[in-house]
Amino acid sequence: MKGILRGIIGVVIILLGSIGYIQAQQSTLRTIIVDPGHGLPDPGAKGHYSNESDIILAVAQKLVQKLRDSLPGVKVIMTRTDRNLPGHLTSAPEANRWRAKFANENHGDLFVCIHANDAPSTTHRKTIGYRTKVYYTGKGSKRRKHTRRVPRYSYYKVPSTAHGTETYVWAVNKNDSKQDFVQSNNPDELYGEKGDSTVPMFSSTEEKILATLRTKKYFSRSLLLANLIEEQYVKQGRFSRGVKQRNEVGIWVLHATAMPSILTEIGFITDRSEEDYMNSQGGQQQIASDLLQAIIKYKTLLDAGHVH
Repeated sequence: MKGILRGIIGVVIILLGSIGYIQAQQSTLRTIIVDPGHGLPDPGAKGHYSNESDIILAVAQKLVQKLRDSLPGVKVIMTRTDRNLPGHLTSAPEANRWRAKFANENHGDLFVCIHANDAPSTTHRKTIGYRTKVYYTGKGSKRRKHTRRVPRYSYYKVPSTAHGTETYVWAVNKNDSKQDFVQSNNPDELYGEKGDSTVPMFSSTEEKILATLRTKKYFSRSLLLANLIEEQYVKQGRFSRGVKQRNEVGIWVLHATAMPSILTEIGFITDRSEEDYMNSQGGQQQIASDLLQAIIKYKTLLDAGHVH
């Protein structure tokens, strides 16, 4: 019984100490990782005349400059600074695993991933006339020839009307996976070549508790920033599709980053007006300013102790 009591007391001490540790370690924003998604040879989504990779690189570069000007005490790092991915990366899944590992190894306090959205056209048909079709019934001496009129169709595509912004956080059902990355001191065991993490078991209950606490804080902080970003878009007259949880397999930049992390879709490249906006200098500057203001507000709330 005494052993059990000592164990319970130990866990309580760990809980209380870890809360203080997390607040002390994460009360300020020291390092921001800005991730322009894709990068050649992966151009991302394609619009009428441009591609996602180039647009978001331009926005990310403007955001990084604004962050460095506005928050001189904060270190800002980009995952890529030109059109190309690092030369050793040959596929999108490999690149996304590398981005998460890059962010973790650079001890980021915040991960901001930027993308542009797309939506496929829908195929429709219309009747343009009729033709006579011959068919047979029966066999042998009972075989009979018949005819019938059948419609002839013309097929055409209609562009999607999807538009607006949306910002993602990792889904709650990814929490166990996130905890593994938060806890692990051996990232090489977590980034398999095929994307299947051979996650080591937690060596103690205390480690699991610490990782769980941090993960919950990361989720709440990710959600806070995501909402602040969408609020900024709306202030500028953009249509917001809201904050969403993303749980697809392989979204490494959200669930494998040991820090608060968001992925923001700045508009639909398949919508011509949004494509024009995202390609314009004014549009890129405004999107970068929206992200900057959201991050500044997030940092202000964090520093004031209003963020849990």
